[in-house]
Amino acid sequence: MFRTDLPTIEEPTIVYDVAILSDFRYPGGTSASIAAEVHAQAEAALSTVLVHVPSPHQPRALPFSPRISDLIRDGVATLAREDEPVSARLLLIRQPRIFTEDLLTPPRVRADRTVMVINQPPGDAENPYRYYDFAAVRERVHRYFGDDVVWAPISDQVRDQVLEVAPDARLADRDWHEIIDVAHWWRDRDSFVGDVPVIGRHGRADPVKWPRDPEQILAAYPETDDLRVRVLGGGEIAVKRLGRQPGNWDIVRFGAERPDEFLRTIDFFVYFHDPEWLEAFGRTILEAMASGVPVILGEHFRPSFEDAALYCAPAEAPGLVKELYADRDRYQEIVRKAREFAERRYGHQSHLTRLTALGIGSKIAVPAPRRKPGPVFEKHRILMLSDNGAGMGHLSRLMAIARRLPGDFEAVIATQSYAAPVAIREGFLTEYIPSRKVLDAGRPRWTRLLRERLAHLIELHRPEIVAVDSVPHDGIVAAVEDHPGVTWVWVRRAMWQRGVGDEWIAAGKVFDYVLEPGEFAEAADEGPTVAERATAHRFGPVTFLDEPELLDRETARRELGLDERPAALLQLGAGNIDDISSPAVRAGTFLVDHGFQLVMAESAIATGPLLPLPGAKVVKLYPVSRYLRAFDLTVSAAGYNSYHEQIGFAVPTVFLPNRQTKLDDQVGRARFAATAGAALIVEDPSSDELERVLAQAVSPAVREALIRRCRALAFRSGGGEAAAWLSGLTARVRANA
Repeated sequence: MFRTDLPTIEEPTIVYDVAILSDFRYPGGTSASIAAEVHAQAEAALSTVLVHVPSPHQPRALPFSPRISDLIRDGVATLAREDEPVSARLLLIRQPRIFTEDLLTPPRVRADRTVMVINQPPGDAENPYRYYDFAAVRERVHRYFGDDVVWAPISDQVRDQVLEVAPDARLADRDWHEIIDVAHWWRDRDSFVGDVPVIGRHGRADPVKWPRDPEQILAAYPETDDLRVRVLGGGEIAVKRLGRQPGNWDIVRFGAERPDEFLRTIDFFVYFHDPEWLEAFGRTILEAMASGVPVILGEHFRPSFEDAALYCAPAEAPGLVKELYADRDRYQEIVRKAREFAERRYGHQSHLTRLTALGIGSKIAVPAPRRKPGPVFEKHRILMLSDNGAGMGHLSRLMAIARRLPGDFEAVIATQSYAAPVAIREGFLTEYIPSRKVLDAGRPRWTRLLRERLAHLIELHRPEIVAVDSVPHDGIVAAVEDHPGVTWVWVRRAMWQRGVGDEWIAAGKVFDYVLEPGEFAEAADEGPTVAERATAHRFGPVTFLDEPELLDRETARRELGLDERPAALLQLGAGNIDDISSPAVRAGTFLVDHGFQLVMAESAIATGPLLPLPGAKVVKLYPVSRYLRAFDLTVSAAGYNSYHEQIGFAVPTVFLPNRQTKLDDQVGRARFAATAGAALIVEDPSSDELERVLAQAVSPAVREALIRRCRALAFRSGGGEAAAWLSGLTARVRANA
């Protein structure tokens, strides 16, 4: 339910499945919990947007947690702009301390349902109001988000503490517990770390995370030759209380080692803290369980971890450690029980189950029962699978072909790109497959997931052809071998870098056919696909639009809000590989100083907001090519799409090729265009070459010469030819069956 007395929010263009609102600068459990939930949502093909709201208790200069930055960089979640209205099916709010003061700018979020996750208690045993006034926080949250907010503690400890200070609090029946991907954390352990037991703990540096009494610290983490102690984060607090660092202690600065790496260096996780501190949950404990390390805790943790942990007083911990170290079978039994418990109680599926209860079901359906073959759909179906590239080339090429298929064909887009919403907006039936990078998955797990996902999509959509614009990952190769009754086509872009990708060429032999989109710079191609051209079906360069589909200059300028001055488009890619900020700033400043209106194109898959230059317009449009007639000049990366659009549609262009791509030879592509007189190139944008080339490009005479040369070298888009070949392939396959 939405409040009617709040400021009007313009209608957002995208409705996300889940919005998560928090202060993303928290370095510890809050950020780890958010990251875990976002990854679980990605595995279920659910979209997530992050809404950052600074907490008054955080230092202003503190950066985002690396866990959150990774989510944004890898495209697992989208970061909302500060001034951007957000619409979602579910809003999750984390960290109540954000609302201890009135917000200067209330978040512009609409959601069908809102859950406030109470991941920190209001206080501790000494002072139940130490951290925040629950009633005041509740009043603000309801003021901003309505009275139907569901308040969900993350544990029984937090629930009890909230009810102590607010007996009238209406709390969710079930806790919003932590989750963890056990497969990511788990490591098989064939032996102990060393000749003596190694006990350890990790967490942020907070005094309440350690016993107050120095004797209690040494009781749990003793100074003795027959034990080693490793501490990741906060060890300096214990040293200060002890007045020295014990000789058998190894103290590692917080953030110097990843927690999963640290846990591989210890045999036991031993955790005791300030007796007055109310630990909300204990995420580090769950991480230790999931990684295969037995945990030894105080009795008050039993409600959260039941008999999957061992419980004792601090002084009893060393003896228990030595007992288990001497009994490997018992040690392994405890490890097994803890892993099963973590997976059952706190695994990703538990999160997806509670989302389903809130109306947010997984978009990856359970495979349907096997059906007898036979016609089901009125139209022929082609499943088109794209990789998750640095830009949108893979997905755009497939959509360019799909939109030109005859009327009796229908394309299903299956993409690893987080630009899947673009395909949906273009009207395609779209399936999202999280990439290996997004899932942070090992190769065997990723292979299995991709193979199973493709099997499900083939069973569900029954395509006659599967067209793959991707390198042939192991999971794809396995799927080809699993489904010999389907025709497999590799849409293999040319212009690979020299000496790179031979293994993909070899793996690609499993495909029935190879379709090669044309390349304007094919004469400069030195990659491994050149030797394979004779066996490929080749067409002209593929562009998403044909030239008649572009807006005329007057209409395009009017829609972009441009006046009669010269206008330049700056599009240096998604920013997901190279650092585009410095060249963008310098190029944009140069153009503005020379009288150009500047439009900065933000990629549909950019993982961070584009910071506009003063006076520049930032647009997020797809396809940008529809508006190219508005511009007198473009400064662009040399990816397949933009390269062929700007040359094919005769737009004066300065190419800044991206040198960090793994396969795509943008440098060779841009050099060829410059040699042909169809564009200018800046090979070293860090030098003054950028300004020297731009000084040529702003000259009307140079731009006219570039336009004339592009028109003289004009080529026809091959998208229609590729679509006709694919649709005709169905009849040819049936005729030969």
